[in-house]
Amino acid sequence: MLALLCGGQGTLSDKIFDLVADQPAARPVLAAATACLGEDPRTLVRTRGTDELSANHVSQILTVTSALAIHGCIADLLTEQTAVTGYSVGEMAAWSIAGIWTAEEALRLTDVRAQLMDSAAGPDGRLGYVRGLDQTTLERLLETYRCEIAIRNPDRLVVIGGSEQDVIDLCEAAIRQGAARSGLLAVKIASHTSRLAPACKPLQQALDASRHVSIASQRILLAGGDGERIFSASDATAKLACQVARPIDWSATLVALAELGVSRVLDLGPGHALADMMQAFLPEIRCYAADGFRTIEGLRHWIESE
Repeated sequence: MLALLCGGQGTLSDKIFDLVADQPAARPVLAAATACLGEDPRTLVRTRGTDELSANHVSQILTVTSALAIHGCIADLLTEQTAVTGYSVGEMAAWSIAGIWTAEEALRLTDVRAQLMDSAAGPDGRLGYVRGLDQTTLERLLETYRCEIAIRNPDRLVVIGGSEQDVIDLCEAAIRQGAARSGLLAVKIASHTSRLAPACKPLQQALDASRHVSIASQRILLAGGDGERIFSASDATAKLACQVARPIDWSATLVALAELGVSRVLDLGPGHALADMMQAFLPEIRCYAADGFRTIEGLRHWIESE
């Protein structure tokens, strides 16, 4: 079985739309993103600086657009049962790929999600990461520096959230305490921490009011936060909404994919972090990233040839 992984926010390259820029199948997604951003995303990533691209609202929309545009170019080939899940805001793309929302509706709701998160979080939030620290030491640092775990990844890689200065201080202290690596991420909001709790209820209301349909018969949708299978959108909107203020256990999601019998993984991006993570965690599963292909034709051939 093939699994599609939809990436979360991170450093966005000016090349993220190169693969789909001239593809007719990507045009509806790019048009919907233009309506949200007020500018064509292909132009935006080439003309704006890193700080502007990493702003939460812009970053979330570009991230979801990237995954949905790639999917639009391969969707006709996905005739067999396919699993799909998303990392952080990538879960918005995953719900669309599962058939619940159109790409336009997914991007509209991502726009709402980002605005609600910005309103709830305030101006000084940040995410950082710590790799290779034991749990006891990490918990002590989290308490000392008033930060929270945002995402648990394999190989003792933990994303932390809090105020920017607190995250900086914790990352520096983590190195002194023996962490293999630590530092800031490009995400300038403390996603998946209690700082975002005020966004949960209004986001759920927006999700409940959305134009949605049943999950497609050839799709298996897993919650990105813990790998639980989602059978009905109506039963899962509260979980998806509260995801913005609760920690994600991505390791559990990867285990759930393996237990489904997934043999191949395609990371829709942006980037290839999820493919790399999956390959390191479960090397028996063949993992590829869309941005590793030079052409859509090459990507389509890979899907057809397996």
